[in-house]
Amino acid sequence: MLLDVQSSLRNGIFVIGGLLSFVLAGAALKSSSQAPAQPTMVPPVAGQTQRGGLSVVVLDPAHGGTDPGARGTGGVRESDLVLEFSDPVRRALEAQGLRVRQTRQGNDDPSLDDRSAMANEQRGTVFVTVHVSSTGLAGTVRVYTMTDFPPMTDTTGMLAWDRAQAPFLELSRKLGDLVQGQLSQQFKGSPGTAQTAAVRQLRTTAAPAIAVEVSSVAVDDRAALERMAPGVAGAIARGVAAFRPIYEASPAAGALP
Repeated sequence: MLLDVQSSLRNGIFVIGGLLSFVLAGAALKSSSQAPAQPTMVPPVAGQTQRGGLSVVVLDPAHGGTDPGARGTGGVRESDLVLEFSDPVRRALEAQGLRVRQTRQGNDDPSLDDRSAMANEQRGTVFVTVHVSSTGLAGTVRVYTMTDFPPMTDTTGMLAWDRAQAPFLELSRKLGDLVQGQLSQQFKGSPGTAQTAAVRQLRTTAAPAIAVEVSSVAVDDRAALERMAPGVAGAIARGVAAFRPIYEASPAAGALP
């Protein structure tokens, strides 16, 4: 289930010896409790110099640990299902020549900021977070990209952490449409284009980023969801592969506007 996590408290930045050091204060207001505080800005390496070829996919199996996500009446847990989906997704992406980094390997719960940071710290990256919904037509899959951000004037040359996705919205939507197009061919009833939603994992990611949501934990037979995994994996991998030349040709591929 897509996370609508509350905004986090932000604090100032002090300039010491010509270098920026971030003052982190307050606890992050989110549904899981692990993140003590979050940075206020995205490092320049992610926000400004992420040019070149697309080589890495950060794959985020949502939830985990004490956060099971959506739960079905038959005991189906979203956090378990998305971890199972991650193996075929990873293999399909690697078959396309892409390197995959996962935000979690087992039943742990990295903070939302740690998940974003894994993408923000390197170049040539896209971010894909995988969810299973509690609603929706069973057997369908939807792709979401981040909603628009309100206009904001910035003179620092750096990206605010909670607006890190802003320069990447157009690329994210192109990626989302390509993946959704593949899914619509695979799963009848799925939409033909991506939709927008306020997904917290996407907001703080300084790279093209999408959320893929499978429907749903409400199915009577868990095996019905498990059988979708290869089709979902193949569609994601084909969509990302089709996105590569778009990413590499775009003047906005990781560069600030």
